[in-house]
Amino acid sequence: MDSRMDEEGHSRPEDRLLRPDGDTKREDSSQQRNFSWRGSSWRKPVYFVLGSLLFIILLHRTAGFVSLTAFAKWPMTTWPSDGHLGDRYLVGVGKADITGPVVEINFMGYADPKQLGTGLRQRLYSRAFIVGDLDRPDNRFVYLVLDTQSGDTAVRYGIINTLRDLGPEYAAYGHDNIAVTGTHSHAGPAGWLNYLLPQITSKGFDHQGYRAIVDGAVLSIRRAHESLQPGYLSIGTTKVHGANINRSLFAYLANPQEERARYNISAEDDGSVEKDMTMLRFRRASDKKNIGVLTWFPTHGTSLLGNNTLVAGDNKGVAAYLFEKGMRSYPTAADDFVAAFSQANVGDTSPNVLGAWCEDGTGQMCSFENSTCSDGKSQACHARGPFFRADDSGAKSCFEVGRRQFEPAWALYERLDYDGTPVRGAWVKSFHIFHNMSGFSFRLHNGSEARTCPAALGYSFAAGTSDGPGAFDFTQHDGNENTTSPVWRVVSRLLKEPTDAQRACHSPKPILMDVGEMYSPYQWTPNVVDVQAFRVGQLMIIVSPGEATTMAGRRWKEAVRDASAELFKGDKVVPTSVFGFCSTRVAGASVESPVVVLGGPANSYTHYITTEEEYAIQRYEGASTLYGPHTLAAYINVTLSFLPYLSSSNSGVDTTPPSHKGGPFPPDNSNRSLSFVPGVVRDGTPLFKLFGQALVDVEKVYRRGQGELPRVVFVGANPRNDLKLEGTYAQVEKMDATGLGQVWHVVRDDGDWDLVFKWRRTSEVMGTSEVEIVWEIGVDGLEVEVGLYRFRYFGDAKGLMGKVVPFEGVSSVFTLL
Repeated sequence: MDSRMDEEGHSRPEDRLLRPDGDTKREDSSQQRNFSWRGSSWRKPVYFVLGSLLFIILLHRTAGFVSLTAFAKWPMTTWPSDGHLGDRYLVGVGKADITGPVVEINFMGYADPKQLGTGLRQRLYSRAFIVGDLDRPDNRFVYLVLDTQSGDTAVRYGIINTLRDLGPEYAAYGHDNIAVTGTHSHAGPAGWLNYLLPQITSKGFDHQGYRAIVDGAVLSIRRAHESLQPGYLSIGTTKVHGANINRSLFAYLANPQEERARYNISAEDDGSVEKDMTMLRFRRASDKKNIGVLTWFPTHGTSLLGNNTLVAGDNKGVAAYLFEKGMRSYPTAADDFVAAFSQANVGDTSPNVLGAWCEDGTGQMCSFENSTCSDGKSQACHARGPFFRADDSGAKSCFEVGRRQFEPAWALYERLDYDGTPVRGAWVKSFHIFHNMSGFSFRLHNGSEARTCPAALGYSFAAGTSDGPGAFDFTQHDGNENTTSPVWRVVSRLLKEPTDAQRACHSPKPILMDVGEMYSPYQWTPNVVDVQAFRVGQLMIIVSPGEATTMAGRRWKEAVRDASAELFKGDKVVPTSVFGFCSTRVAGASVESPVVVLGGPANSYTHYITTEEEYAIQRYEGASTLYGPHTLAAYINVTLSFLPYLSSSNSGVDTTPPSHKGGPFPPDNSNRSLSFVPGVVRDGTPLFKLFGQALVDVEKVYRRGQGELPRVVFVGANPRNDLKLEGTYAQVEKMDATGLGQVWHVVRDDGDWDLVFKWRRTSEVMGTSEVEIVWEIGVDGLEVEVGLYRFRYFGDAKGLMGKVVPFEGVSSVFTLL
């Protein structure tokens, strides 16, 4: 791809030089423009400046909204081509490592206690995006995208408390303006969530993994904060095909036909899932370099299957990896460019786009209504990714679905200058409240009374989905205490017998676990939830604490869009001068039509959010909608109630963020959670071996494209001794010959998709272990040069007295042909 050409083969706007006479033809850098003061070439620029000044003076005298004082403050770097960039904001981006323990810890997502980490395919990151008001810098927000299953209450408390400890420079950041979202990857370590229910399969709380996430998230915010400078924002949308399907189509079809028809565009885009990706581009004003992109698109982080034990960011992590890798040599991108692929209304989506099939020898698809197979159970029902036949725990399909998000995002980025919408309007606003959903009464749009319930999970929750089937005899849609073993009725009532009022509130959900009313030894799941939204110019960001389904997300966004259009119609943006001068922030044209996106799951994991019609079907998503059939309507009601806080300061509405004084506050269980995660006792070596010694060395020669994968096995130690944050466990080095001799350069590390780090325990008694490093050349499509290479391993061994000592291992040199 020629990075200096657009899709149609034209030179990019950044590569054109604007002549004083307005001609935008390419200039030869070796030539000098000579202006003849005796000829006519000087007249146009002089006339241009004089005419501009005259026009400004006339505006000042007639309209009264532009002054020569303001003109004097205008940075001349903005003329004459910045008008299309929109208004200026404070913008900053940052990225940091949050990779927790990659071995011996249960993964978060599939809730399978047997799915324990055995290594690392791709490091996990926090990506931070800050937007602020230039004139009122305290008006700012932080949007975090973590390569985790979700946001979380304990993690969010940890981030906010750590930022507070950094001193007054970070006093602007707090509950009001920090959103902690997760990409919903099911391939990362668990043990960091605040409530008891998700801790059960991970043997409780793991402080090491928790601190990795908190400290990395804070570091990403610090880097974004330190990079803050004036810049521009642009929005664009594109279609993404082949990256998601609806895994609960039976429930989706319960929504009104006329509503579904509004989104049924074609056979390829039938409306059953969102195909639109929205991109927000960050560009600094100083040199017009782009510093990052933030995208929203819904597809589950379940490309890597339940039998995968290598830590990775799943398909969203792949997309971000490819984008950032491509930007390293891109002319419009700044150094340390950050690309984040955030989730949207992800609830009923799946990246396993070939559908759900029975792996029982019948060759049949799973039943449409309840995702079961010939035996009437769900265990054999598995969704298939693009390369489901590959015996790799979904890795190849994962990379493909990530690529299918990356490529349209890249194409959108390339055309955003002429096909995007500048963000305009001097409004950087946010609100956040803690809202008790355990018994919230409100009125629906038709005037009838509605009420939410203390959290509870239905029988179909235990059935899982085709992305990750549950166990025993639970099924989706028709699961209840009469269709499952009587044992589950006993277990349910031993945990907590729901009251008649609770059953009626959740109807038609048959309650399996009354988790919202279980507080021993501490709360099992949240009742007090985060409701949050951001605004910059015409862009509105709904921050969802749960997994909204396709139609639920649409209704939420539509309600905010309609209310915003009415509420903010008095807000004014400054018209950019016809000459492209930087605008001042005074009354002008009305705000453009609101652009609304939904991001999550964020801040606290509240499971699912379905429409009332989908809830009635009681498949997995409906059974996992915690607060009853009116959960979505309650979220919409509360969001719209606080929407005026996002209005402009001159709207006559108090836009000071609502206070958190007096609560309610969710509990912070990070220091009281139970933990049964055993620590590392010691590391040992086999007889006559040393840490870092090669047990299986590389071959002398490998040939590209013939399936020959360079690999080495070292005497290893437990990776939990040091998480190598901002570092690496493994790398590939290439030898380059120079006049000074041989120099080794790092060409891959464990943040790269194609370098796989595996660890295995060989003796519990002796504390011995092995590390295998495999270079899967070509799986990421990146070119690899011929030459001389070697592996390097960085380990840390723990002795009997607890001291941890670092060591290294180096393979022999091999030739790659």
